[in-house]
Amino acid sequence: MTVSDAVVNRDRHREYTWRDKRLAGVRCTVNVLVKMLRVLWIRPYRSAFLRYRVAASTEHDAILGGLQVDTVVDIGANRGQFALCARHLFPGAKIFSFEPLRIPADTYRRVFKRDPGVVLKQAAVSGDTGEATMHVSRWDVSSSLLPIGKAQRDNFLFTAEARLEKVSTIRLTDAIDPTSIEGTALLKLDVQGFELAALHACGALLDRFRYVYLEASFVELYVGQALAGELCRFLFSKGFELSCVANLSFGRSKTPIQADFLFARVTY
Repeated sequence: MTVSDAVVNRDRHREYTWRDKRLAGVRCTVNVLVKMLRVLWIRPYRSAFLRYRVAASTEHDAILGGLQVDTVVDIGANRGQFALCARHLFPGAKIFSFEPLRIPADTYRRVFKRDPGVVLKQAAVSGDTGEATMHVSRWDVSSSLLPIGKAQRDNFLFTAEARLEKVSTIRLTDAIDPTSIEGTALLKLDVQGFELAALHACGALLDRFRYVYLEASFVELYVGQALAGELCRFLFSKGFELSCVANLSFGRSKTPIQADFLFARVTY
């Protein structure tokens, strides 16, 4: 390769890198605008946003909208972003949510204070009932029981660790009576790398769910986390099949870093 060839290749690389970054920026902007339009259009979403600054997770509406669900267990509820979506899509469903951090949990309670069909437990679902240390991100929706990894910090702004917080932990079998999971049930997990441990912590209650909906990563964002392939193998072994992969997230990468996975039980 001549010097001139090397210069040309370098310039092309710079051009492609700039173009990729620009496309990623445009894609992110469009997604945000679409989400905000939907938040402001749908009355319950608009009310939660204007009163409490909680933006419903509208990206889940199209994926879950065709399901018939009677019970929702929402592990990793934060301020109720997913619970707002669940209440809109499944108006008659019972919703059991789990959020260990104090500030998000307090906001969740305000959002749903007039909804008798919603129950919040301020705890993380884990293999042991007791206490654990949460690694709280600057953007607390990215907080985890696992240490925040370099790939997370590099790809997503404002997700570096801000502090540590002691939180309560509980096994799902200690928190919910099996008879409370009625009809067709959906288990949702958004626990920032702790998905496999949380699934194990569901114990025998996992058999009561027809659907499992979780966020999974293709690269290690949290130290020691199980990646998407391992989570798929676990759920396949429990009688689920993969129904949908959606909401691919790229961060600053050219390839997807994480996505939402919907599993359905093969025989129910």
